[in-house]
Amino acid sequence: MKLQVKVIVNSSKDSIERISESGYKVHLKEKAVKGKANKALIELLAEHFGSKKSQIRIIKGITSNIKIVELVA
Repeated sequence: MKLQVKVIVNSSKDSIERISESGYKVHLKEKAVKGKANKALIELLAEHFGSKKSQIRIIKGITSNIKIVELVA
């Protein structure tokens, strides 16, 4: 399953909000420095969907705030 994720970094709390069928808005406490926000995004999505971190990967937008993320079952 592929998801479009808009990431907002340096927020006061971590949260996930569904904005469409396959679109999410994710707030992260981490800053976008040295891949920390991407790592936090994968951890938060894994927890939200009840999957392993190894089953989630960013396939597009690694340096952008709008990403395409793939969840592998």
